Parts: sequence; C-alpha cells; structure tokens
Amino acid sequence: MEEAFVQLVCPECTKDWESSPSELPRYDSMFHCPNCHATRRTAEFARTNRDLETLKSLQ
Repeated sequence: MEEAFVQLVCPECTKDWESSPSELPRYDSMFHCPNCHATRRTAEFARTNRDLETLKSLQ
C-alpha cells in the first residue's frame, strides 16, 4: 500500500512542507511548526480542506 502525504503550511511563518499523517499528532492535538515553533492544532497547519480530510481519515 502506498503511503499518503498531506501538505502543511504554518499560519505564522508560511513555511510549507509535506508529511505522512502517521508522523503527525492527531488533527485536534497541538503541533509545533518545525521552523518558527508556533503552536496550534495540527488541523490548522493543513494546506487545504482535502489535506485536512486526509489527515482525519488516516489517523
């Protein structure tokens, strides 16, 4: 099975990257930007609604 990836973007510093949902905390848990260390719910880092839906469905 091919692993899915979600696109993420920090709402504060606008760093963008992609990650596997299995490497991220749950969408409703707190997450820290690897660039600026901003702390928000993981869901707030999802680039698009589709990325958020992928994150929710694969966790």
